[in-house]
Amino acid sequence: MPQETENNLNPAEGLTVEQIFIPASELVFTTTRASGPGGQFVNRTESAVQLRFDAAHSPSLPEDVRQRLLAAVATRLTAEGLLLIDVQKERSQLRNKELALEKLVKLIAKSLHPPKKRIRTKPTAASKERRLQQKKRDSEIKKNRRKPTE
Repeated sequence: MPQETENNLNPAEGLTVEQIFIPASELVFTTTRASGPGGQFVNRTESAVQLRFDAAHSPSLPEDVRQRLLAAVATRLTAEGLLLIDVQKERSQLRNKELALEKLVKLIAKSLHPPKKRIRTKPTAASKERRLQQKKRDSEIKKNRRKPTE
């Protein structure tokens, strides 16, 4: 699990995640009207934010990080390889932008470190015994469902 790191979330300058710097020119924000409750306020303000980041072609990302990021966010990618992050949680557009950047930082930070390889282990004797006992119970239940033979 990635450790807590100090991240620069100033969208005017760019975004820093550990040793990676992403310039502001690679981040595109689009605002729209948020859905949900809010009465007249929600109909008058564009507080929902969509962050677009070209993860597939960004020169700021090392190749190994890019591959892990693309695999992790495959469902959020467009056909062109743009990563879309939608936020409409808060009433403030500025706060929604900050939340979108925080989500991007978390995704990139998670992709920085390769996952640990799983070490295969053998089942314990107790777990084998429990499995066999469960199979016997299931067999008895099914056997009792049959019509009695005469």
